[in-house]
Amino acid sequence: MMDREAWVYILRCSDGTFYTGWTFDLQIRLTAHNNGKGARYVLSRRPVELVYREAVVSRSAALRRELEIKRMARTAKEDLVRSFQRREPLDPEGKGL
Repeated sequence: MMDREAWVYILRCSDGTFYTGWTFDLQIRLTAHNNGKGARYVLSRRPVELVYREAVVSRSAALRRELEIKRMARTAKEDLVRSFQRREPLDPEGKGL
């Protein structure tokens, strides 16, 4: 069985913290987070804003990259988000995915 493309993403929560996750469908996952059906961490920090996304080739690649980002210092995550937003600006709801 072939893996399908997955996404690694960073959300900025309403309290200013970051949440990193992965999914096969970014729009559905973002909607779920904002509707209280996503990760427990995000539940009390809604609304969330998509600030970074990265396409990867498979679920296993997504899990590896998610862990790599989660281990980064906050300043490194901020740099990653800034560099992404210069290349691919996103609106707060993640439209245009």
